[in-house]
Amino acid sequence: MTHPPFSPAQARAARLRIGLAPEQVVAAMAQLGLHRPVEILMCWESGAVAPSEAELFALADALWCPVPVLMDLRPRSLREHRLARGFTAERLAPRVGMDVRDYVRAENDHRWNGTDRQTLVLADALGLEPEELLRVIGRAGELDGLLRQAVEGRWKQYTTPLARLLGARERTVAQALRTLHQEHARFNERYMGHLVARSDDTRLKEIATERAAWLHDLSARFLHLVGHEPPDPV
Repeated sequence: MTHPPFSPAQARAARLRIGLAPEQVVAAMAQLGLHRPVEILMCWESGAVAPSEAELFALADALWCPVPVLMDLRPRSLREHRLARGFTAERLAPRVGMDVRDYVRAENDHRWNGTDRQTLVLADALGLEPEELLRVIGRAGELDGLLRQAVEGRWKQYTTPLARLLGARERTVAQALRTLHQEHARFNERYMGHLVARSDDTRLKEIATERAAWLHDLSARFLHLVGHEPPDPV
């Protein structure tokens, strides 16, 4: 497995913030069960080598520093979210209910094949909100597609698939879909009304632009309605 993302500058800055000498940092790491010479710490801080996952976790503990700070990035991939939460694959896989080899393969291939239950446990373990979870497991496009079909057709038949996708209650999802379907219908009514009235093209283009913007933010609007997102203007 490749080394985790690591920022030498952030590691050095974290050590200096709490006023520790390199010798004190490696001593603290040794108390955590990871014995490393001072020279290794200096190599990490210079960027000559990068720490392993175990070394990254121990260094973060020794520096009283969150792991994401030492990674110096906003977690986006499944592996990055796992690292940010301080999990090894060997610890997380059994918690999710997967064989370690299957879990590691999912990380390496960027393809999640877990069951609905495993997916919900993964979200809980990594603290992922629904929108982020769908992005991490590569199913954000599925949400967009289902929502588009729901608002443009018979929304009721999409209640169960969307509830399962989000791990949400069907009643909550149904209420959200009803609202979105009504909002979409109003766009169509306005457009057809102006079309029948033979309004100028400028007004028709304005309505079409508003509808396009609404569809672009459809997932965010839906997640807000089911209680997972701050409100977005409609």
